[in-house]
Amino acid sequence: MIKIGLTGFGDHEELYGKIKPAERLPAYSAHFPIVEIDSSFYAVQPVKNYVKWVSQTPDEFKFIVKAYQGMTGHLRRKKNYYDTPGEMYEAFHTSIAPVKTAGKLAMALFQFPPWFDCTKENVEFLREAKERMLDVPAAVEFRNESWYSPEMRDKTLGFLTREGWIHTVADEPQAGSGSIPVVPVATTPDITYVRLHGRNTQGWNQSSHPDWRKLRYLYRYSTEELTEWRERLRELEKTCRELYVVFNNNSAGDATPNAKELQALLGIDGGLAPLQLDLFN
Repeated sequence: MIKIGLTGFGDHEELYGKIKPAERLPAYSAHFPIVEIDSSFYAVQPVKNYVKWVSQTPDEFKFIVKAYQGMTGHLRRKKNYYDTPGEMYEAFHTSIAPVKTAGKLAMALFQFPPWFDCTKENVEFLREAKERMLDVPAAVEFRNESWYSPEMRDKTLGFLTREGWIHTVADEPQAGSGSIPVVPVATTPDITYVRLHGRNTQGWNQSSHPDWRKLRYLYRYSTEELTEWRERLRELEKTCRELYVVFNNNSAGDATPNAKELQALLGIDGGLAPLQLDLFN
């Protein structure tokens, strides 16, 4: 089964127009059955946020929750608000508990930075992180091409398979060591994750630009490119039970029309029946 969605639910006016923040997730879930939560990367979210989001979505809806940046080595010289890894992981587990209890947690996503390269030290980091996630399904997305070099590609995929990591297949610009090729391979029989970032090669590495985040994801996929992905997804679907596909090219409102077009190409009716909510409570 293929499920298609977007990264985030709060910034898609092209999907639901100008509506109150409290109405956005219910409106979103009428169009897509999954969403990736990005705010959890910047800070471990209060439990009350997940309780609210769970209550605003249909029973079949699923959340992909990004791991906190302290769990993926992004902080470097920035302050980590947790004194130990154990405390940090415990806070993350407590935070996402309402989603897990409701049966709406698809996976946690560990998106690693471009400097997280294929070394013995980082392999051990991955092994420890997976152990700390306990029974929570965990996906890994690399941003350094060394993991998929000709001599390491099969070893990387074999390691992910043995350790039970969900493989994240990324579509992104081929812009040097800080990007990875498309590697459409499943490493678990249950789930594979696909993230479509766009192909803005010129904007991908402009991290010094004040609007670099916007530039990086400024891209609209053509019908031809989406048709190529339709064929890839159909092949991937033969090797795992579920495929979760999200569009991250949000800079200019391109993610929604691209996601809708891919749904049409696959013959998917992606919406779920919206809940009848009392938004004044």
